[in-house]
Amino acid sequence: MNWDQIEGKWDQAKGKVKEKWGQLTDDDLTQIAGKRDQLAGRIQERYGYTKEQVEEEMNTWERDTRW
Repeated sequence: MNWDQIEGKWDQAKGKVKEKWGQLTDDDLTQIAGKRDQLAGRIQERYGYTKEQVEEEMNTWERDTRW
């Protein structure tokens, strides 16, 4: 699934994002509103990952998540 589809189904995707990155709050997910760059920044902030780590995790998550 590509990011445009995820953004379009953000209400459904929030649960799957929360499963993967549980340190994100509901407020975080509401503010992110499906924006990939904002999600990446928030993951980096909460988990202390490098930008490269976040990109790798997000790419894997996008590829492997079943809808």
